[in-house]
Amino acid sequence: MSEAFEEAFEEHRNLLFAVAYRMLGTAADAEDAVQDAWLRWFAADRSGVVEPKAYLVRITTNVALDRLRSARARRETYVGPWLPEPMLTSPDVAEDAEMSESVSMAMLIVLETLSPLERAVFVLKEVFGYPYAEIAKALDRAETSVRQLGTRARKHVEARRPRFEAGGAERREATSRFFDAVVGGDINRLMEVLAPDVALWTDGGGKVRAALRIIHGADKVGRWLSAITGRPYAGIEPADMRIRRVHLNGEPALVVDGPDGPISTVTVDIDDDGRIQAVHLVANPDKLNSIATGRRLPM
Repeated sequence: MSEAFEEAFEEHRNLLFAVAYRMLGTAADAEDAVQDAWLRWFAADRSGVVEPKAYLVRITTNVALDRLRSARARRETYVGPWLPEPMLTSPDVAEDAEMSESVSMAMLIVLETLSPLERAVFVLKEVFGYPYAEIAKALDRAETSVRQLGTRARKHVEARRPRFEAGGAERREATSRFFDAVVGGDINRLMEVLAPDVALWTDGGGKVRAALRIIHGADKVGRWLSAITGRPYAGIEPADMRIRRVHLNGEPALVVDGPDGPISTVTVDIDDDGRIQAVHLVANPDKLNSIATGRRLPM
C-alpha cells in the first residue's frame, strides 16, 4: 500500500469512528467496523478513487450496516435493558447543542428504534450533513428511496427525542443537584429533582446486579437509587469506591471507580421543568473499557 493511501485512511479515521459509533452505539463495535473498513481499503482497487473521504465513509457505513443487523439479533436476547456504551467527551462539546445531542444517551437510544437503513441515512444526513445523492451512492440505492428513508427516520426521531427547552445553565444546575443528592444519599433532595414519570435504565448485561426492567416513577426510582448508595456493589465496598464528575456523550455525568477501574457510569436527561426525566446507569463491565482507558469520542 502506498504511503499516500495509508495517510488518507489515518486522516479520516476519527470521522469513520464517529460515523460507526453513532451507527452501532458501542465503541468496541465501532472500532471493529473501522478496522474492517481498513482491510477493505487495503484490498480495494483504489486506482479510480477520486475522493478518499467519501469512499472511506461509504465502506465504513456499509460495514456498520452489516454489523448492526447482527447486533440487533444479539440485543434481543440481552439480559435487562440495553444501553449504548458511554464515552468520554470534552466539556466544551456540551456547548455545541446539536453535536452533543447527536451522541447523547437519549439520542442513541432513540436511534436503536430505527431500522438499520433508516439509522444510516439519519446519521449521514442529519448529523454529518451529507446530501441525499451522496448517501444514495454510498448505500447503492435510488435517491428517491433514500429520501423516503430519511423523511421517515427524521419524523420518528422528532417524535421520540427529548426536547430541552431549559437553557444550558439550567440543565447543568439540575444535573448537579441530582448528582449531589445521589452522592449524598439524600432521598428527600433526590425526590425534589425527579420528574413524576422519571425512568431509570440500568444496564448490567447479566454480569453485575441491575434491574432487569426499566423502572418508572419518582418514588420507585428514588428508592432504588437510595438503596444502592452506601452499599457494596460488584463485590466492592463503599469505602473502596470513588465518584468523579466527568462529561460523557456530551453531557455531565458520574463515574464510579473501584480499585481496579470504573464500575458504573450515570447520565441523565432533563425535562422542560428542569427535572430529571431519565437516568441511565451503565455497569456492564464490557461497556466500561473506554472509560477505563480514558479514550475520548472524536466528534
